[in-house]
Parts: sequence; structure tokens; C-alpha cells
Amino acid sequence: MSACLQKCTLDSLGELVEISKKTFADAFEAANDPEDFRNYLDFAFDTVKLESELTNPNSDFYFVYQNGTLVGYFKLNQNDAQTDVGLPESMELERIYVLEPFQGQGIGEWILEAVKKIALTMGKEFIWLGVWQKNRAAITFYERHGFIKFGTHPYYIGKDKQTDWLMRVALDNLGCV
Repeated sequence: MSACLQKCTLDSLGELVEISKKTFADAFEAANDPEDFRNYLDFAFDTVKLESELTNPNSDFYFVYQNGTLVGYFKLNQNDAQTDVGLPESMELERIYVLEPFQGQGIGEWILEAVKKIALTMGKEFIWLGVWQKNRAAITFYERHGFIKFGTHPYYIGKDKQTDWLMRVALDNLGCV
């Protein structure tokens, strides 16, 4: 697979807002209350909010391109930008999304490998993430890549309190070091 990463900058904010809303809606809109979902989408992927996240020195967004076409993106957090855990030896993979037409082509696996390399370069010992407990396909994907559940935390879509599984993978268990 021919893919490459491009770190997002303020110049790519509009494109980041667009792909964030599109991929999140494609993944979760049908499984949520329409009003709660619309309110969440407007809040979580607001231009001002994403600009704030994009300029946080402890967060990085990356676009993923395949043969010159934008196919997905991901967001990494460290230190105080992490939504949970917050250990200096950890890195949060807060968002990982691939546009629907490109799913099932190994792009998610390619992204995970890229994330591992970035985390190792930054001296991290493990990567963690939160995944909706009802998203069995994603949980199975992460388990296949060595992630294990270590806890839960609440995640709100509007007024709807949902539960995310917290999953982690130790980098030294991946043959990456």
C-alpha cells in the first residue's frame, strides 16, 4: 500500500473540520439520537475548537494520503492533552478515522504502524485509546493489534452518556524496539 502522512497545520483547518465531521457522522450518526448527535457534531468539530486543539503543543493531527488522495486522519495526544491516563510515558490515539470508500484496504493497520513509530520516536512506552463499547468491529481490530482493555470512562454524545473502553498496547510487546 502506498500511503503517506502529512502533519496538519492551521492552513489545513477547513479540511480537518470537514473530514472530522464526515468520518464521525459516517461511523456513529445512525446509532445515536439525531438531536444529541447534531449538537455533539457542532460542538466537537467546531472550527474554533479544532483550531484550539490543532495549536496545542501536546496534540498532533495527521492527514493520511493514499496515491495523493486524502483517505483518513488521526490525532495524537501526550502529556496534559490526553483525555485520560495522562502519564508522560503514554500517548493517546484520540482519533483514527478512514473515509468509508477506503475502509477495508489496510489503511487502519498502516496508521497504527505509523502511530507506533511516532510514539517510539517520542520515547513513549505505550499507546492507549478509548473506543465505544458498542463498536465491536473497532474493538476486534484493536485486539487483533495487541490492545487490551484496562478500564472504562464515560463519553457523552449530547446528553447521552455512553461508555468507552480504555485499551492500551505496550510498545515493547510489538517487536517495534
